[in-house]
Amino acid sequence: MRVDELAPAPGSVKRAKRVGRGTGGKGGKTAGRGTKGQHARGRGKVARGFEGGQMPLKQRVPKLKGFNNPFRVEYYAVNLDSLNELGLGEVTPEILVDKGVAHKGTYVKVLGRGEISIAVKVSAHAVSKSAEKAIVAAGGSVTILPLPFKVRPAANGNQFTNR
Repeated sequence: MRVDELAPAPGSVKRAKRVGRGTGGKGGKTAGRGTKGQHARGRGKVARGFEGGQMPLKQRVPKLKGFNNPFRVEYYAVNLDSLNELGLGEVTPEILVDKGVAHKGTYVKVLGRGEISIAVKVSAHAVSKSAEKAIVAAGGSVTILPLPFKVRPAANGNQFTNR
């Protein structure tokens, strides 16, 4: 048996050292806390973020301006020239993902950059006015897909939608 293998017997409990019971014995008067200072007083702890009286980092950093809108809806932009290059008769978000034009799981918005020369049946979550005008002029049609219905709890406990 080595010294590092020594351990108290199973189930044994050592009594806690009783300090602060008068100046007569060890651990009296200052109770092992030394003389004066932060650790000799009270719990010896300070508030979270306290830096010894120095201006805390949280207060030194400038405040942010503005806010992030939790109801923002982001669309993946697809332009008319991209639709024209595909040369398809029907365009949906799933087809655009398969062809690598849009990303999976995003809402698609068709924008009016470029020209379209073929009749295309377009289904998207949003379409700009100029794009819709160009698609209809080329003999195609536009269908707006509804955004998924999402319910989020409000701060006051009421329910409201994402749209």
